[in-house]
Amino acid sequence: MVHPYDVPAAALLPRVATELKQRSAVTPPVWASFARTGVHTQRAPSQPDWWYVRSASVLRKISLNGPSGVMRLAAEYGGKRDRGSAPYHARRASRAVLREIVQQLEKSGLLQGQKNRGRRISAEGQRLLDTVSRTVLKELAEKRPELAKYL
Repeated sequence: MVHPYDVPAAALLPRVATELKQRSAVTPPVWASFARTGVHTQRAPSQPDWWYVRSASVLRKISLNGPSGVMRLAAEYGGKRDRGSAPYHARRASRAVLREIVQQLEKSGLLQGQKNRGRRISAEGQRLLDTVSRTVLKELAEKRPELAKYL
């Protein structure tokens, strides 16, 4: 059985993002094209499919780290804010973006709420991540035969 932590995130996330886009599990809101992802960023993301990639990343993080709420996700996606000549300080990411993504993933059945603990991945969400991880690992094993033992 191949799990999401068996595959590099850089190879997994674009594939999960395209799967979410094909399933119409998440859709970017109207304001997503010009929204910043936090106060530590200066501009909105320049990647056109950033909403789907962030959704895939949120799904993977909740799968790996257990039940998570929006505040914990905001802390993980945060960064350092440039304060001019003053020292940098850690800031959280935009909770509105993360809240919208988590609500869309929950509505599509990939996440489920857990009482007073945030949200955790559902069986369907775990199945999605496992199948995409398996296909990515197969492709990686074609290039590097020593990875075939993990299939």
